[in-house]
Amino acid sequence: MIIDIHSAKVFQKKNLILQDVNVKIGKGEFVYLIGKTGSGKSSLLKTIYGDLPLQDGGAVVCDFDLKTIKRSKVPFLRRKLGIVFQDFQLLSDRSVNDNLKFVLKATGWKDKEKMETRITEVLENVGLGTKGYKFPHELSGGEQQRVVIARALLNEPDLILADEPTGNLDPETSEEIMKLLFDISKKGKAILMATHDFHLMGKFKSRTIKCENSTVVEVSEGKTIQNTFRATTQEDQPPTERAEGENL
Repeated sequence: MIIDIHSAKVFQKKNLILQDVNVKIGKGEFVYLIGKTGSGKSSLLKTIYGDLPLQDGGAVVCDFDLKTIKRSKVPFLRRKLGIVFQDFQLLSDRSVNDNLKFVLKATGWKDKEKMETRITEVLENVGLGTKGYKFPHELSGGEQQRVVIARALLNEPDLILADEPTGNLDPETSEEIMKLLFDISKKGKAILMATHDFHLMGKFKSRTIKCENSTVVEVSEGKTIQNTFRATTQEDQPPTERAEGENL
């Protein structure tokens, strides 16, 4: 298992966000993560990549035990996973190649030739083999998101966490990004994607889990995307223990 979470509780500071969380994701699986705003999606993702400590229950991610991991070892966990953000978070003052080189240097790469080779490989993987010299502002939104995916692939991660990766893109570009992510998962990378885009989910069907009633539940195959959409977008009162900054 790439992700194996059992009987876990997720906290933001002292606030309980999720409880009795049981999630298993294997190699090459593509899994959607859905839920109303404030339901705990971002807290779950932050726990998986080690930003929130696991205080109760058990979880192993990419062979790292989240219950016992020391803060000094969290960077090593993050080298085993890639994160794709909605807002790109590219460095605007440097080229695509230099954005990627920055990440490689930060994660311990030293051989310049190997770095150049790896940068070329990941850009070709996402269809940007000729765009390495460009700066982020010279790229379209879809191209910038492809750079972000390339960045996530640099260290050949076992897992990619995609946080609303199509949220700032037009429908046609969103479909292109989804095709790319599904192709990556077919090559053996596990992908957990948080999303509110039920149109895309209907077109690119895959296993779905949902943050609901302070826990995480599996969305049954028999439940239609339309029903899931209605249940997820209904207005209700925010959780009484919702943590400050819980915005997913």
